[in-house]
Amino acid sequence: MRKNIVAGNWKMNNDLSQTESLLADLKSQTKSSDAEVMVAPAFTNLYQANEALKSSSIEVIAQNMHFAENGAYTGEISASMLKSVGVKTVILGHSERREYFNETDASLAKKVDAALTNNLRIIFCFGEVLADRKSNTQEAIVESQISNALFHLDADAFKNIVLAYEPVWAIGTGETASPEQAQDMHAFIRKTLADKYGNDVANNTSILYGGSCKPGNAKEIFSKPDVDGGLIGGAALNADDFFAIVNAF
Repeated sequence: MRKNIVAGNWKMNNDLSQTESLLADLKSQTKSSDAEVMVAPAFTNLYQANEALKSSSIEVIAQNMHFAENGAYTGEISASMLKSVGVKTVILGHSERREYFNETDASLAKKVDAALTNNLRIIFCFGEVLADRKSNTQEAIVESQISNALFHLDADAFKNIVLAYEPVWAIGTGETASPEQAQDMHAFIRKTLADKYGNDVANNTSILYGGSCKPGNAKEIFSKPDVDGGLIGGAALNADDFFAIVNAF
């Protein structure tokens, strides 16, 4: 059975003292929830975050990783390095990584393989930009991103994969994705999985929404049958806002 998940992606925010402060706020608000709760601090603070949240149900996850195990890749982080500081889950394919760092479906497929080889769970991101939505090619774009990076895997691999749909056109553009648009795309994603791997995989894979989810819209978005939670950006940097989203379940 698929799980409800709320994951906070802190992006390039919070130095060590700010991280410690936010983690303390989050820890003080932690209570039983119908969702798995995750936070993704900067690489430099992953160890400290894991130490701070050892007695908490909040999982510390990573924002990215390289596909190589080691070598001449200055500035990069490997899967085994993440595991060595207690990380068990990694975000791959975020829209900002695709846009600013030229990540491709091919390079992401290699990252996916490396993560799974190292027994890391993956939150795999994908989604269309505004031009795709306006040209009504969003479903083709999403299907291509999923199939190119993931469909070389066998069905068992999806026990360790969470999908995160990012309507890039609705993030910081002034455009708004409605809960109905979110549901329509999530249903399409689940059907795409079912067509490839069957209903068991499709119905047991969590699909998160990553399009400017906030306390004011989380409950309505999460009420949709194919939306299993959210990958949260800006709202994850405030403990009250983040837990308002978590408690939307």
